[in-house]
Amino acid sequence: MASSEKAGPNGHVIGEHDLYLFNEGTHSRLWEKLGSHLTSEGGVEGVRFAVWAPDAESVHVMGDFNGWDKGSIALRSTGSSGIWQAFVPGVKQGDAYKYHVRSRYHGYRVDKCDPFAVHTETPPKTASKVWDISYAWHDDQWMAERRGRNSLNAPWAIYEMHLGSWMRGENNRFLTYRELAERLPAYLKDLGFTHAEFLPVMEHPFYGSWGYQTTGYFAPTSRFGAPQDFMHLVDSLHQAGVGVILDWVPSHFPTDEFGLAYFDGTHLYEHADARKGFQPDWKSYVFNHGRNEVKSFLMSSALFWLETYHADGLRVDAVASMLYLDYSREDGEWIPNQYGGNENLEAIDFIRQMNQAIYQVRPDVQTMAEESTAWPMVSRPNYVGGLGFGMKWDMGWMHDTLDYMSHDPIHRSYHHNQLTFRMMYAFHENFVLPLSHDEVVHGKRSLLDKMPGDGWQKFANLRLLLGYMYAQPGKKLLFMGGEFGQGREWNHDESLEWHLLEHPWHQGMQNWMRDLNRLLCAEPALHQLDFSPEGFQWVDCNDSAGSALSLLRRSSSEANTILVAANFTPVARYGYQVGAPRAGRWVEILNSDAPEYGGSGVGNLGGVEAGARPVHGRPASLSLTLPPLAILFFKLENPGQG
Repeated sequence: MASSEKAGPNGHVIGEHDLYLFNEGTHSRLWEKLGSHLTSEGGVEGVRFAVWAPDAESVHVMGDFNGWDKGSIALRSTGSSGIWQAFVPGVKQGDAYKYHVRSRYHGYRVDKCDPFAVHTETPPKTASKVWDISYAWHDDQWMAERRGRNSLNAPWAIYEMHLGSWMRGENNRFLTYRELAERLPAYLKDLGFTHAEFLPVMEHPFYGSWGYQTTGYFAPTSRFGAPQDFMHLVDSLHQAGVGVILDWVPSHFPTDEFGLAYFDGTHLYEHADARKGFQPDWKSYVFNHGRNEVKSFLMSSALFWLETYHADGLRVDAVASMLYLDYSREDGEWIPNQYGGNENLEAIDFIRQMNQAIYQVRPDVQTMAEESTAWPMVSRPNYVGGLGFGMKWDMGWMHDTLDYMSHDPIHRSYHHNQLTFRMMYAFHENFVLPLSHDEVVHGKRSLLDKMPGDGWQKFANLRLLLGYMYAQPGKKLLFMGGEFGQGREWNHDESLEWHLLEHPWHQGMQNWMRDLNRLLCAEPALHQLDFSPEGFQWVDCNDSAGSALSLLRRSSSEANTILVAANFTPVARYGYQVGAPRAGRWVEILNSDAPEYGGSGVGNLGGVEAGARPVHGRPASLSLTLPPLAILFFKLENPGQG
């Protein structure tokens, strides 16, 4: 590019400073420069195309506008940057296109979709589409308030969902983004969920990958509509007071020829050595996080969704596979780092750089790591040696608790530590408690079906499980269907079993979920100090023989203290003694055994008077009725000033 070449009105021409940042690995807004951009140059309307292919001998753009001729429209090389670009007059909104790349090596020629495309053809078609993604947002109030709503001391009740199978239309067709916008915000607002988390919406050729095999890092899948349609869905959720978290995959990408793989006849985005560049678990390529331009690409993708689509956070998938060079590899199948260890120093550096860039630009969002090992300080700032995430999924709690709940109650006394062990590490990270999609697929059965006992006991156990999750410190995440007791495990080719809500037990489960969410949001003690030891105390965690436990949740004000008691057996307990921090009447504010939830109606007639009888090292105590397979929440009626 000649230095005298001027950018169009939108400034899409790549300047020297852009090239410097791109090659340095710090450019986080590449979508404004690379890809295809509708613009005018010299008074002529058209599109400026730009693509990175440093080992290409030539790059041509082809599409609807030239009869898909592979050789008629050449892009020009921008010096030594590896970027090829050209302004093509007459190209218009909606035109499909690809790049025809001729490599310097081996006579390799290939047709590639645009890595920076913001829209694509609907799969199984694979071409990119020219698209203007401007949109008039109506979520000003949410954006003004979201720093508080997305803060670490705010309530988080996350509804994880897959857009293609939450609800289907006639003849089992997908709902569009706009149809989802008519139904989803009202549903989540009614049930009290604070955030929706979407399995990856980024374009992916194989629907059965649920989006985790991403090819379009800047394009929402066109299966459900155009980019503005997805923006409308996010906008509608925000107007309903619901935040949006996007699942995002910077660890690996699929091997499809039209995608990022072997882009210019070299391993451009991936490592050349399969011991670093190929992930055997998913049969996909691993990003070369040590290559500066790849870091710029991924950081730009992250910021793109947070800025252009107003996302409130990113859940980063498969972080463990990024951190460890020997992840899912046997001896001899991986390369140690320069110090002989198994830590992936390049990926660690990228993760820290990415999180720092995100929080500098968007301090009102959160990043969350799906990280399944004991790697230290995942959710601690870079400046103290952490990875810089805002939160981390607590996979240990999920495994322990689901395993405990799967046992017949008669055997639970032998596994009591699975309920209590979490508190040994609960404040080492800022944890999200996930009952996610991964737990209800591949033969693992639905949450309801994991529960032991007859029909009534299964529902009681599931209400107890969800109640115990909400009693624990940490943010909450539940995959769709769990809120009403989906019967079968999740199938991405079908809708959830909405007809089950005609059954009282399923309706009761949904009522329970609604009231849990409302309590979580209404009571500061249940969310304000989720990540601080001051927010939690055991009252009694040692009643393994009775498979019961009790605890306190606190906020910054003692007046907000919540007392929780749970019975993990199907036998009601009468006169059960529980220590209390203060005497007075403790109101039973939630009881999972109430008839409106499908329970048997055993309880404490609205509350219990705590006498000045020390129990469990507390100055007062309650004599409770613990319903079968149930959890109770109490709050002091007149606490006075805390």
